[in-house]
Amino acid sequence: MASVTFDHITKRFGKVVALNDINLHVEDKEFLVLVGPSGCGKTTALRIVAGLEDPTEGNILIGGRVVNDVPPKDRDIAMVFQSYALYPHMTVYDNMAFGLKLRKVPKQEIRRRVLAAAEMLGIQDLLDRYPRQLSGGQRQRVAVGRAIVRNPKVFLFDEPLSNLDAKLRVQMRAELSRLHKELQTTFIYVTHDQVEAMTMADRIAVMNKGVLQQVDTPQKLYDTPANLFVAGFIGSPAMNFFPGVLKKEEGALYVDTGAFAVRVPDERTQAYADYVGRRVILGVRPEHMYAPDFAPPGIQGQPVEGRVDLVEPMGSEQYVYFKSGEHTFVARLDPRAEYRRGEQGVVLFDMSRMHLFDPETEERIWETRQA
Repeated sequence: MASVTFDHITKRFGKVVALNDINLHVEDKEFLVLVGPSGCGKTTALRIVAGLEDPTEGNILIGGRVVNDVPPKDRDIAMVFQSYALYPHMTVYDNMAFGLKLRKVPKQEIRRRVLAAAEMLGIQDLLDRYPRQLSGGQRQRVAVGRAIVRNPKVFLFDEPLSNLDAKLRVQMRAELSRLHKELQTTFIYVTHDQVEAMTMADRIAVMNKGVLQQVDTPQKLYDTPANLFVAGFIGSPAMNFFPGVLKKEEGALYVDTGAFAVRVPDERTQAYADYVGRRVILGVRPEHMYAPDFAPPGIQGQPVEGRVDLVEPMGSEQYVYFKSGEHTFVARLDPRAEYRRGEQGVVLFDMSRMHLFDPETEERIWETRQA
């Protein structure tokens, strides 16, 4: 078991900066997820921890020890890749045991570890089969089992579920979370899927264009995204953004978007005082909008009218797409609410859950002063 530290890590491929001065500390036994769009540098970061890439600048520490010059085989890590990379001519048992055989581990110890890992993953009945006889989910379990038997200090996962169908992904997410609790080992997991990140991580590190955007717990990332990128990346459907001007009338603050104006909660008036008369970007999540007849009590609802462009029934909810002036947005509403395409409709914005951003810096305008 060990912590992992990125100490001012920069990685360049020619003129391309894949990682730009990354500083990140992963605690011992933590489940940290690196998330971001394709090309953001998350896999490069993982490969640097594994020793498959060398940093251009900075140090990687595992368990407090700088490992820049330590070969991959001596770093005591195990990696699970997007492709299962199983040996087709070997049985499940031999695939899981192969790494231990190379390390000259005694046969009895190999058998003990393989059987224990197989039972943990529910594949004890598959040990005599070959990879071609397994489903995608079973192959992925074997790949995970091959890593488990190593008993490493750190597990590295590079988008291990992306080849699975939707149902299997949900199942494997739960299994990996359970596995982390059982093994009590450091997990670093790379994905572009923010749902995977939100459901499994102790903490999430959001990356974009080689730059670390924000590191926090899933709930804090959702509640208080630090900038426009994080706000738009975390959450599904994505947060709606409305450029506007912050105005003050009769002691109250309003965000005037041109098409509509919504009142800012009184408790935030002082925090936003420096932005009166300036351009801002209002952010409202689809799930923080309500049909007037089905709004819960206690919300600070501000009505906004728009033309209904599309209605997507989802069974337990519906996604309703509106156009108001130059603004288009989506609301996640009660399925009983009646909205018809082409007609005007009203939706309530819960302003107690609003977000405000500076359009120049794209940083969050904090509701409370940050230390």
